[in-house]
Amino acid sequence: MTVHQQPASPPEERLPEERHDRPRLPEDRGRMLRRRWLTAVIIVLLVGIPAGYLVISAGQSRESGLDKERESSVVGLQDNWPSLMKRRVFEVPVPSGASGVAYYETSNWRTSRLYVQFTTTATGLDAFLAESGTGRSALTPGRITVSDRDADIVGWTFPDGLSWSGTTVDREDPRPSTDITVDLTDPAFPRVFAVSTTSP
Repeated sequence: MTVHQQPASPPEERLPEERHDRPRLPEDRGRMLRRRWLTAVIIVLLVGIPAGYLVISAGQSRESGLDKERESSVVGLQDNWPSLMKRRVFEVPVPSGASGVAYYETSNWRTSRLYVQFTTTATGLDAFLAESGTGRSALTPGRITVSDRDADIVGWTFPDGLSWSGTTVDREDPRPSTDITVDLTDPAFPRVFAVSTTSP
């Protein structure tokens, strides 16, 4: 009986990409240094830039906090103009050219108040009243609208013998209301005392 032998199957060929027996050449020193340098640069960029940004932000935040802390630690009127933002928030439009400007701000969880005093001209007073939403005709002679409590906080006094007039500007919430008292003893240079109160 004859046994037919099957032809031996040819050895399995590997695709070129599957061959792992090819010896790996050592990496060129220059190429290795360039690769390491590039890796180091990428790490510095990925870590250094955000870290630098955080340091700068923290510094700016700290400076801002210190400025606010210094301002809040001041008790009584500061001989300076309130910032434009404060004037807008509290709607106290100090007229340009005003002199003797001073302000003080108080704030708690219930109410915030801005106390402002300044001397202006007759025209400046009219502009201030108009921008505040009122007019000279609303000023009541002999009326002092700033409360004793508010006057005590900033050391204001309203003695007899001077020509006082006052009005209160009431606005819809959340806008502030403003008590305005004016010394018109010298009509050409009225002295204004204003307390603007807002409830956040």
